Amino acid sequence: MIENATYVYCLVAADRRPVLRRVPRGLPNTGAIRLVDVDRGLWLVVADAPLDRYGADAINGKLSDLDWVSRLAVDHEAVIEAFINAKAVLPMKLFTLFSTDQRAKDHIVRERRRIDAVLKRVAKRVEWGVRVVLDKGMALAKGGTATKPASASTGISYLAHKKGQRDAASELAKRARTVVAELYDDLAKSAALARHRPASEVPVQGAPLLLDAAFLVPQSKSSRFRILADRHARALSSSGYRVTVSGPWPPYSFIQE
Repeated sequence: MIENATYVYCLVAADRRPVLRRVPRGLPNTGAIRLVDVDRGLWLVVADAPLDRYGADAINGKLSDLDWVSRLAVDHEAVIEAFINAKAVLPMKLFTLFSTDQRAKDHIVRERRRIDAVLKRVAKRVEWGVRVVLDKGMALAKGGTATKPASASTGISYLAHKKGQRDAASELAKRARTVVAELYDDLAKSAALARHRPASEVPVQGAPLLLDAAFLVPQSKSSRFRILADRHARALSSSGYRVTVSGPWPPYSFIQE
């Protein structure tokens, strides 16, 4: 008989026991999604995970397979996102396992003070992501700072052209910092919390990534936040800024202190 561990997707706070009818299947080769009752309106969303596939040795042996890790991360997050409308949801990291349901429950009880503080922070709030990249060529042209190449036969003209390019790039960088700061500040006014996220992805076609930010927004104001962010995106697009708005998501960026 294959031994199982308890795989934990998230912790859900709700006034009533969550319904699992529309929750995705979860990670491959794991059991059906089920709930572990913690106490006082808290449930762990879990599944049985066979140790021959999800034990430490099995996982460590496949961590170098980025396609495999990515596929499981998508399945993991899909389960968490099914509870986005709950009073609060605390996502667990990929491959969070305990030997038994009771061990998982005991962990929550031990960490209850910290968990209650996080629940208070994210209750009835969702996360929106905003990323900004810059098309330098378009931005320089729109800003009237593009310079035409000079004839290679004229040394002075060539040097003047190169200086003009450097000056234009410097001015563009300064202007871009101001634009992004103003965008971030304006969106932050409509959020309970806002955070810059460390850049971890290479933007399309190597365009400079100017902003990667997360905003914790009350569920009741989520639609208004999207409208505001989209309005900024349209206004900035003609100047070479590409603003990508994503969400709403569970509060992935706001569960740590």
